[in-house]
Amino acid sequence: MDKVLMKGNEALCAAAIRGGCQFFFGYPITPQNEIPEYMSRELGRAGGTFLQAESEVAAINMVYGAAGAGARVMTSSSSPGIALKQEGISYICGAELPCVIVNISRGGPGLGGIQPSQADYFQATRGGGNGDYYLLVFAPANIQEAADLMIEAFDLADLYRMPVMILGDGMLGQMMEPVVFKERKPRDLPQKDWATTGTAGKRKPNIINSLRLDPAELENLNIRLQEKYAQLKANEVRYETHQTEDAELVFVAYGTSSRIVKNAVAVMRANGLKAGLIRPITLWPFPEQAFEELPDSLRALMSVELSHGQMIDDVKIAARGRWPVGFYGRSGGMIFTQQEIVEAGEKLLREVSHVSGV
Repeated sequence: MDKVLMKGNEALCAAAIRGGCQFFFGYPITPQNEIPEYMSRELGRAGGTFLQAESEVAAINMVYGAAGAGARVMTSSSSPGIALKQEGISYICGAELPCVIVNISRGGPGLGGIQPSQADYFQATRGGGNGDYYLLVFAPANIQEAADLMIEAFDLADLYRMPVMILGDGMLGQMMEPVVFKERKPRDLPQKDWATTGTAGKRKPNIINSLRLDPAELENLNIRLQEKYAQLKANEVRYETHQTEDAELVFVAYGTSSRIVKNAVAVMRANGLKAGLIRPITLWPFPEQAFEELPDSLRALMSVELSHGQMIDDVKIAARGRWPVGFYGRSGGMIFTQQEIVEAGEKLLREVSHVSGV
C-alpha cells in the first residue's frame, strides 16, 4: 500500500468515497472548502452524486432525505455552518437516520474568523439542537487517523442508525501528511428494512418522521435512544494514553492540540517532571475509563484546549474530585506553543504543591 501526500480535507473525501459515500450535500465555507471542491470532482466518478445546496439548512435536509432512502450520505461545514444545520441534525436523530457530518471548526462566536479553534466542543458533544440526543463524535489528531475514522464512521452510522460527526479544525483540514488507504473487510451490518425505498406492492409503506404527538410514543423513542447511547458507551469509546504510568501531571487534550501537548510532555520529562497525556478520540462518549487507570503518583490534571474551556467540564466529571483540574487554552484562532504548555503545567504543579504543603 502506497503512501499518498494529501491535505486533510481531501483525505477525508477520499476516505469517504472508499467508505461507500453515495451522496454529498454541502455549502462552501472556510476552512473546509476543499471538501465540497474535491467531492464535486471525484464523487461522480465513483458513481455518487454531489450537489451544492443553496444553504446549510437546505444541505442538512437533503441529507435527511437521502439517509431516509437508505443511502450513505454525508455533509461538511465549518462552525457557523454546522450551527445552521442543528435543527436538521436534531430531526435526523429523532428519525434515527445514519449519516456522517464533518466539522472543520473555526473561531467564534458568530462568524468569527477562519483560523483553527476547538470552541465547538459543547455543540458537538451536547447535542446542538433541541431534545435529548447525542452524536457519536470522533476527534482525529492526524490525517491518517482522520481517514481511518471517516471510513469507519459510515459503518458505525449504519450500525447504530444515527449521525456520526468527525470534529476537526482548520489545522487538520489544511495541513498535508502522508496517508495510506488500507484494505478493509466489509462489516456485517443490518439490512435497512426501515428505508423508504418503495414498496413494489409487497409491503406496507415505511414512514420516517421525528414528529410524535403521543407523549408515550415520544418517551419510548427517547428511552430507545438512551439504550442506544448506552451501547455506544460500552462498545465505541476510544482514547490514547501517553506516558501516564508514573505521571504526576496528566494533560488532557484532543485533536491537533494533543500533538503540541505531546511535545510538551517530552520537554517536561527531559526536565525531570513526570508528565503524561490522555487523548480522547471519542469526544462523545467521553472516555471516563481512561481516568480510572491513572497512577497513585498523580497530583493534578490539566485540560488543554483551543477554547476558553469546554472539555474541562468532562475532565472534572471523569476526575470525580480525586485530583485538582487546571486549564490552559487559547481562542480566536490563536495556537499555543509547547513552551506555553510546559510553563502552564509547571505553574499548576507549583500551585498544587503550595496548597498541599509539599
